[in-house]
Amino acid sequence: MTTASEIHGRSAEGHQDAGEAVSARHHWRLADIDYAHIDHAAVAQDEDMFYLLMSASFVETGSDTYAANLGAHYARYPDIQQWLEDRWEHEELQHGESLRRYVETVWPSFDWQKAYDSFFAEYSLLCTQEALLEDPRLEMVARCVVETGTTAYYHTLRALSNEPVLTGLLGHIRNDEVGHFKHFLAYFKSLQAQEPVGRLRIAQALYSRLKELRESDSDVALRHVYAHKGELFSDRQRSFDAVAQRIYHLISTGLPAQLAVQMLLKPMLLPPKLESCLHRPISRLACRMLAY
Repeated sequence: MTTASEIHGRSAEGHQDAGEAVSARHHWRLADIDYAHIDHAAVAQDEDMFYLLMSASFVETGSDTYAANLGAHYARYPDIQQWLEDRWEHEELQHGESLRRYVETVWPSFDWQKAYDSFFAEYSLLCTQEALLEDPRLEMVARCVVETGTTAYYHTLRALSNEPVLTGLLGHIRNDEVGHFKHFLAYFKSLQAQEPVGRLRIAQALYSRLKELRESDSDVALRHVYAHKGELFSDRQRSFDAVAQRIYHLISTGLPAQLAVQMLLKPMLLPPKLESCLHRPISRLACRMLAY
């Protein structure tokens, strides 16, 4: 299990070191996931997990569009661009493919492709260069916020899982997101060392991206999953508002607050004593704003 101390501990001082450290570690493959041994009885009737996993599979599958924009944004930094294209995009798409295979195995009557196409028609309009922060240092800060959110999301889903194959898969994805956070943080530190940006602007970038998580990609995905669920769970007659409220409650109450706060404070590069003083108020803010 990933702990706050692991995030708080060792991180690369330069982005090349970070890349080398992560590249040296064996990365999981789709072939490592034993889909044939999914315990259908443990998950097939779990409506909450249906919405959570389907939504995640949509967002991860659409990540190549976002990755292309981000790669172009860092064209002036070839090592960053290369990592984004060779590692980050590949791993995000693997998340999408692995989740799609899982949900299609458990809920084969759901027309995944039709629902995804509907989702992507809306989602793709949000994936623009204009949505990125112009300052490359501050966009790295924003990336740290997003990776904090995804780490917390998959950490919570893993805790909710009662199905062994799913638990293992979610653990792999969560660990990837932690690795992505460490990369973005290391890249930020490197850019910051070359030309520092003030803490006030860093804090503003953190807060701005936290606010955006309230109207996140997951919300768009959830609406399209609900709209295409057909007869699945039709016996429960729940409105979309009721489904959304239930899902957001599950995520917010299961949020690993200490882990999230440790990650969110990292880009501020604060002295340890000041970071400790800010932990409690930031924790309250994070619990409100990371509640998807």
